[in-house]
Amino acid sequence: MTEPLTDATVLIADDESAIRDLLRDILEPEGATVKTARSGTEALKLIESDNPDLAILDVRMPAPDGLAVLQMLRAKGNDLPVLIITAQDSSTVTIEAMQRGAYDYIAKPFEPDEVLLVVKRAIEHRRLTQRVMALEQQVAKDPRDIMIGRSQPMQQVYKLIGRVAPSDSTVLITGESGTGKELVAQVLHRTSPRGEGPFVAVNCAALPETLLESELFGHEKGAFTGALTQRKGRFEQANKGTIFLDEIGEISPNTQKKLLRVLQERTIERVGGNMPFKVDVRVIAATNRDLLADVHDGKFRDDLYYRLNVINIHMPPLRERTDDIPLLVHHFLTKRRPAGQAPRITEAAMEALLGYDWPGNVRQLENTIERAVVMAQSRLISPEHLLLTDPPPTSDQGLSAGLERLLNAGGTLETILGDLRQRLVALVLDRHQGDQAAAARALGVEERDLDGARRRVT
Repeated sequence: MTEPLTDATVLIADDESAIRDLLRDILEPEGATVKTARSGTEALKLIESDNPDLAILDVRMPAPDGLAVLQMLRAKGNDLPVLIITAQDSSTVTIEAMQRGAYDYIAKPFEPDEVLLVVKRAIEHRRLTQRVMALEQQVAKDPRDIMIGRSQPMQQVYKLIGRVAPSDSTVLITGESGTGKELVAQVLHRTSPRGEGPFVAVNCAALPETLLESELFGHEKGAFTGALTQRKGRFEQANKGTIFLDEIGEISPNTQKKLLRVLQERTIERVGGNMPFKVDVRVIAATNRDLLADVHDGKFRDDLYYRLNVINIHMPPLRERTDDIPLLVHHFLTKRRPAGQAPRITEAAMEALLGYDWPGNVRQLENTIERAVVMAQSRLISPEHLLLTDPPPTSDQGLSAGLERLLNAGGTLETILGDLRQRLVALVLDRHQGDQAAAARALGVEERDLDGARRRVT
């Protein structure tokens, strides 16, 4: 539902008094304050003096014309939403207007209801952009703050970071893939007394066991085939700073044992060496696994778990912080372009983003926006540019509708339960980024059963 136009100021620039009067009659009863101009020169003066929320510009009016005024605004970095009034058959002008940064256009002759709908959407876009920019300015006040989000779940994360950062305590960051666990580690480091020291990140899942130990602790010359020189490990490189161990749940029992010793004694020993030495480093670890379940299953050492989990910070999934989606979208759209040149997103596209389940979390949202910018090939992103798959039912009504469709297709109890099982398995696999072991643990089944269901789904 679009917001009323109360407190909105709309500039109408057209040399035909009948058009100005008609638009005024449409907008003023909705609560808008209407300003009028008969030429491009008058329009530019009113935009500068009155700072309207929207400008409606006729293409053909005394110089500068509507397209020229639009171009002047964009050249100055003014992102005022602009609607262009065009003739019904002027497709070339319409395309040019959109390329120059118009929000939308109104074709003559126009219907009052259509004009009102387009104007309300433009005003809503303006208000949303202003709210987002205000929030982004709050974030920018502290250059160390690189996290985007002002929802209640994120406020809890910020509070924990503020309490924990000044200490040297070991921190375990948990959460689904794509939620921003490494960003939390970076902020913890930057806001700590070690902020001027090195921040060294290690993806434990990306290295085989044979290389991980050498990567973490270093090696002596001749320790193994190919060890031609002595090499410092990541712990030594992070001395006086912070080491971030991502995907800590993937390390082998042997490496777990050696890491425990580091946490207990703050000493390391290079591979092939026999001289332990002290390191001054803060340890932050992260995982998307249920480490406590791994402890119960004998896959992860309980003593190491409790050493790592001195303080836990849990990153909420994006579906639990949907209030942050507009701010994140604006951030991703303006990441590589100034705000005035960044593509814009329609109300319908934003509603689609807000209603999606986001199994891949913030990382998936960023990839979706990046893809949409390419697909749109213009400065206006619509729902068809998002390429979102249908989210699973999130309510009893949605589930009932899905079951009714299966029944109407002639399904029996056995086939319906089988179909639901396959869909659930596909959803859980998607949320765990294809990690069958993690998905099997989440569903409480054997991995081989999950693999069979996955093959049926695909």
